[in-house]
Amino acid sequence: MTIHKRIALIGAVIVGTAMVYATPAAAQATRTWVSGVGDDMFPCSRTAPCKTFAGAIAKTAPGGEINCLDPGAFGAVTINKALAIVCQYTEGGALATLGSNDIIVNAPVADDVFLSGLDLQGAGTGLNGVRFIAGNSLHIQNSIIRRFAANNGLGVSFQPSGVSELYISDTVIANNGSAATGGGILVQPTGAGGSAKVVLRNVRVENNANTGLRVDSTGNTNATGISVEIEHSNFSGNSTGIAAVTGVGTNPIAIMLADSSVANNSGTGILGNGAATTMRVGNTIITGNATGVNAAGASTINTYGDNRLDGNPTVGAASNGAFTGVAILKK
Repeated sequence: MTIHKRIALIGAVIVGTAMVYATPAAAQATRTWVSGVGDDMFPCSRTAPCKTFAGAIAKTAPGGEINCLDPGAFGAVTINKALAIVCQYTEGGALATLGSNDIIVNAPVADDVFLSGLDLQGAGTGLNGVRFIAGNSLHIQNSIIRRFAANNGLGVSFQPSGVSELYISDTVIANNGSAATGGGILVQPTGAGGSAKVVLRNVRVENNANTGLRVDSTGNTNATGISVEIEHSNFSGNSTGIAAVTGVGTNPIAIMLADSSVANNSGTGILGNGAATTMRVGNTIITGNATGVNAAGASTINTYGDNRLDGNPTVGAASNGAFTGVAILKK
């Protein structure tokens, strides 16, 4: 073999090797697909879809999107980058196994995650429907999250270690939690860096074994605080409807609740606990709860004067509770 042929052969080997190592990155697409009859060995294209969300995420570029071609159970997944899972026109299901999470979000601080059209089913033994650890924001819409009833089980666990935002709309979160633990939604930033901005619109938080929505700054030292806005939502059939809890010296909680219903909870409808807790309530029905409103621990629960706080409980001695101070004047 001449020297020229040897050089040409070595060059071909180098090029071939480079192509092999480049394949995984090159295989990532902006849009991928899953199907009940797919295979994770496929490239996750529309004509050759993957079988699971976990199989598709590895082949989806950061900032990309996974779509569902047909109804199916597509398995649990950990999201570690900016990503959207959108199954808006069919059912994108995931069934949790014993003590497990369906979707974990642990993404870089600037990354946003979108979940739409999902049916997350805990089968009575799952831990969390969606668990958020890190990322810039999480958006959940048009979804059902239910039956995550393991000990401390939650429909949505939002516990960011940094500055993060949660948006939930047009979604049902039901039958989660177990006895006195867990529940529908937990908002609890962690450590010195965690804080949260939360918006819930047209969300039904129903029949959870413990608290429907718990906003908790206990153990968190970020002075930025937790801000929550709730509109056109229903908290019914839980143990406690909405609870906001601050510990001594922890960051403040501010909640605005409007045009909503807090009804038929077996305990308190709206509970505040801690001097750093401020809740403002307007045009909201609070009825059928064992206790309507309880501003405990020097917390503040203000009214705009247009709520229906009555019939707590429906039968028995009245225990409506009372808002704090005089009604806030509308501007």
